[in-house]
This record gives sequence, structure tokens and C-alpha cells, in this order.
Amino acid sequence: MVFNSYTFAIFFAIVVGCYWLIPSWRGRKLLLLGSSYLFYAAWDPAFVLLLWLSTAVDWLAAGRIAGAEKPRTRRAWLGTSLAVNLGLLGYFKYGRFLVENLALLLGALGVDYRPATPDIALPIGISFYTFQTLSYTIDVHRGQLRPGRSLLDFALYVTFFPQLVAGPIVRAGEFLPQCRERKTFDRRRFAWGLVLLLVGLVEKNVLADGIFADPVDAVFAALPEAGRLDLLVGMFGFACQVFFDFAGYSTCAVGAALCLGFRLPDNFRRPLAALGFTDLWSRWHVTLSTWIRDYLYFPLGGSKKGSVRTYLNLLATMWVIGLWHGASWNCILWGGINGVYIAIERALIQARGGRAFRNRGLLGLAGAAVTFVLFSITLVVFRAGALTNTRLFFERLVAGGEAGDRDLLGRVPAFYVLAVAGATFLAHWLSREKSLEELLEAAPRWLGTAVIAFMVYLLVTHTSADSAFIYFQF
Repeated sequence: MVFNSYTFAIFFAIVVGCYWLIPSWRGRKLLLLGSSYLFYAAWDPAFVLLLWLSTAVDWLAAGRIAGAEKPRTRRAWLGTSLAVNLGLLGYFKYGRFLVENLALLLGALGVDYRPATPDIALPIGISFYTFQTLSYTIDVHRGQLRPGRSLLDFALYVTFFPQLVAGPIVRAGEFLPQCRERKTFDRRRFAWGLVLLLVGLVEKNVLADGIFADPVDAVFAALPEAGRLDLLVGMFGFACQVFFDFAGYSTCAVGAALCLGFRLPDNFRRPLAALGFTDLWSRWHVTLSTWIRDYLYFPLGGSKKGSVRTYLNLLATMWVIGLWHGASWNCILWGGINGVYIAIERALIQARGGRAFRNRGLLGLAGAAVTFVLFSITLVVFRAGALTNTRLFFERLVAGGEAGDRDLLGRVPAFYVLAVAGATFLAHWLSREKSLEELLEAAPRWLGTAVIAFMVYLLVTHTSADSAFIYFQF
């Protein structure tokens, strides 16, 4: 069940209608919990068992951590939570990758090891809810959070359907207090939630799928025949496609939650106009980058262990972010390249005496454009599917002559995609310090109404195959 489907529209309308008609706050939460399990079971009912296991283990572990007097006992219960959650994530997401690479390593050493290829289905959204539940037990162990008193509230925190399968990654300290407050219907908040749902669906159906998906797929499916212009479409088009796809889901999640009276954190803050990669990762998938910062980078020592250790910590955290995105060497390489970018940027700022890069005027715009180009280059690694395809892409891009001047897409469609990508970059630059809500509130009412009406028109007239969001695979 995906947000951009008639099935979800019916499901959501029924849930919202029943939710606001139920007078009991506990009854509403029970409805949301049952609806969330139904939402997840629509993909595979068996994987609901994993949600129950994570919920039970982390609820028990957090309670035992808070009640234990000995540090050893507290560490043991935290270790139990880590072992169960990371063990499940490792088995389902990385089991096949590890077995295949073990066989390659042994083969290189002269050992003929031919394991049976494990047929492991990846539970949808497991990376998201694993990090979410882990943050709960870690925060309780650190003394930053008291364990919840209501198992119902905690189970709803783990399974809340708007953000269950592709984020944002919500912290317990952000969500559990909202579960203790009975929601009252707020017409303005509900209307804004519907607007965000509309924006997210337009981002997904009209922009990600309608404009960028087909040209990008065509380029990467025929790399040997692609010319330079085609390859630029593939590179910049995919950067915009993955942004609109993932930001579209996150915007829908925030909007759906608002319709139910809950607030979720923003996950994207105009990232395509970031100035440098430190700025980029404070704007792109914000809840993941802050999670990695708080639970990995800072515990490793952050920037307080000397220059060499700082650079190693930066590379390690970005490798983990790459590996979080997928069990492949391409994803690991993608994370490593981002880490190298951040390390080079940090060295340049230190060489400038700690002065950050100019973020205004033409120099700022040029810096943001360079960041956008470099980030788009990294996403080729992310999209190519195999290291050989990545090498072929860049060989074609620099080859020129007979190999590099062909037109696979045609010049008019190619320039159209590039023009929309450029307009997206400029729109991010011009609004980089403002939220969508601030932009709409600052606009005249007639203009805001016209924009909303136009988005409705686009969504109604745009046919969609109810395609899944890209980040569902993580």
C-alpha cells in the first residue's frame, strides 16, 4: 500500500474519519495501532512478527535498563537490544551480501567455497524502524529519556503508519509525549496536512515519476549507446528524481500525521541548494544524518580526538550511511565519496582560518552549483547498480567522438529534463532558508489558492502506475 494509490486514499479516509469520531483517546490510539499493523501487513503479514519482536525486546530492555542499579546490568540489557535489532537487520539486509563476498574472498585464497545462495526477502522499512527503536533504548541507557509507561504508546511509536516504512526516523522523545496528549480537531492543522499530502504526491507522481524517471531509466539501461547529453540527463535527472521521490514520501508522511494531530520532523530542507557537503547533510535526509551524528559520530569522539581521528570518524560515519542505504559495494563507495568530500571541505575551511564559505550572492550561488554537480556525480555510483556500470558511465561521459556524441533521448526531451533540473536547483537556492509553510503564508491568498488548485489539476490529470517509492528498498 503506497501513498500514491487509490487503496491508500480509501484506507486513509476511513482511518481519519473513524479516528476523529472516536471520543476516547485510548480508543483512537488503538485504532491507529491496528491500522498501522494493517498498513504494514499489506506488503507481507509475516513481517509484522518482526515489528512485534522489536517492540517487545526494546520495551523490556528499556525498562530493565532504567531499573538496574549496576552498570554491568544496564550494559547487558542495552547489548541485548543492540544484538536483536542489529542482528535482524544484518540477517535480512546484509546476509546475502556477506555470504557472496565471503565466497569471493575464499575463492581468491584458493578455497572452493560454494554456499547455497540464501533466498532472503527484505522486510520493507526495516532500516528505518530499527534505527528508531534503537534510539529509544540508547537514550534510556544514557539517562536522556525515561522509559515510557504505556506499552500502547510505545507500540504506536514503533509502528505509526505515516512514517513506518520510509521515515522520517522519529526519536521517542519527540513522539511519546504527543501520545500522552489527547488530540483535538484543528481545522487549520488538518487543512495544512492535506496540503502537504498534495505537495508530496505531486513531487512523487508528477515530478519524480512523470518527468525524471523514464529518461533516467532509459539512459542507465543503455549506457553503451548513450551520448554526453544523455549521460548528463541521467546524472542530473536522477539527482532530482531521488530527491522528489524521497522528499515526496516524507512530505506525505508529515502531512498524514498532521491530519491525525501528530507532528513529525522535517526530513528535507532545500538540499539541492546546499553550500558544501556538511551543509548538504544537514538538509538531506536530516533524521538519518542527525541519528548517525548522535549515535555514532559523537560516541567515536567526533572532532575532539585530534585531526586524524576526526577525519577517520567522518569517513566511518559516511561509510555507515552508505551501507545503510544498501548491501552493495556501490553504496559503500557512495558513502565513502561523500566522506571524502566532507573531509576535503573541512580541510579547506581550516586553511581559511575557520571561515565558512560565502553563502550569499553570486559566489554563494556558484558554490551551491558546484555542490549540486558533485553530489549528482556521487549519485551515479548510487544508481548505476554495479561498479562496472559506474566506470562505463564516466568513460562515456569523457570519451567524446563517436562514442560520446550520440543522442539516445533526443535533444528536445533531454534539454527539457535538464531545464527542469536547473529550475529545481534555482528554486531551492531562492527558498533555501524558508519552509514550505512560510512560503505559502508569505504569498497572497489568491496566489496560494491558485498554486494549490494547479497542483490538484496536475495530480488529477497525471496518470500514475502507483509505483513504489525508491526508499522502500531500504
